[in-house]
Amino acid sequence: MRSPRTGQARARFVRESADVRRQALIEATARCLAEKGVGAISVRAICARAGVSAGLLTHYFDGVEALILATYRDVGEKVAAAMEQAVAQAGPDPRARLWAYLRANFQPPVLDPNLLATWISFWSLVKTNPEIAATHAETYGGSRERLEVLLREAAPQIPRPAARVAAIALTAMVDGLWLELCLDSSTFTTEEALAMVKEAMTYIIEKPRDGAVDQ
Repeated sequence: MRSPRTGQARARFVRESADVRRQALIEATARCLAEKGVGAISVRAICARAGVSAGLLTHYFDGVEALILATYRDVGEKVAAAMEQAVAQAGPDPRARLWAYLRANFQPPVLDPNLLATWISFWSLVKTNPEIAATHAETYGGSRERLEVLLREAAPQIPRPAARVAAIALTAMVDGLWLELCLDSSTFTTEEALAMVKEAMTYIIEKPRDGAVDQ
């Protein structure tokens, strides 16, 4: 007779194996999107890259679109985790934490031409796939909100509406510089991009402001 402990261990092994297989399919999808684009993505291409059968993909996901959605979420979570790790490593100083969050956009694993190719594939689906659009809004909205929180911690004198607008402006600036560096790094260097972002951050934090501060 099999002991309860043996049964629990086997169940845990099965769960872990399922998670490993799902993750392998997600990572294979990210690589296929980066290399071939969304137009060339297929069950066959993904499974060949992952080294699994087509039946395994349909066992874990309701088709390619569901797998692309899971991949978008996975990539977004990894980027967010890298940003949060940078913030945590910056220590307790609010201004250092804000700068670490911004600077992380220009360091691996976030600054990566392959990641750009994957993002482009996701962006191409935003207008046609409601679930991708919702995930996009959640991902970018969460990033802007996190930046706004860090900004208000670093500069509590900034009124809440102004902090929101400043977070949008910094996000747009970072995204534009990130995009240019991934497309053609000969235009300017990473160090120059960081200097531009730091100047903008410093201006926003130190800008004289009139009126009461929203708490």
